[in-house]
Amino acid sequence: MAGFGAVVAIALGVAIVIESRRGLPPTADAGAIVVYKDAGCRCCTKWVDHLRRAGFSVAVENRSDMAAVKRDLGVPSSLASCHTAQVDGYVIEGHVPAEDIRALLARRPDADGLAVPGMPVGSPGMESGSRIDRYDVLLFASERDPSVFATHGAQF
Repeated sequence: MAGFGAVVAIALGVAIVIESRRGLPPTADAGAIVVYKDAGCRCCTKWVDHLRRAGFSVAVENRSDMAAVKRDLGVPSSLASCHTAQVDGYVIEGHVPAEDIRALLARRPDADGLAVPGMPVGSPGMESGSRIDRYDVLLFASERDPSVFATHGAQF
């Protein structure tokens, strides 16, 4: 069993190195989400409620320096929204549905994270009656252009 312990220790060390290379601290608990948001933002609070209803453990850190948070976590300015989160080594930018975060964690693609640029009507936290505008959830990584991970809302 000593060999097994060494393998686990090496695997854990590799995971920490990978996380630190991304500029992200390793998350202590897989599936736990840390959300960075402005204290007065109601749509961000609604998005946090959406995540909790979906079963995620969520910690909220109210920040007045969201531009710095986004820069430090590598969020491209073209993908920016009002809040930023981290989960299991990935960055989540904006009103990404919980189902897409679960899919990201299940698939584990080589990417920095997911983003919903702007604040599309009908996305989680941006509900407005029954209206749901069409929007894309984008998979992004620093070394390549974003790609569509999922599409939601009204079809043309």
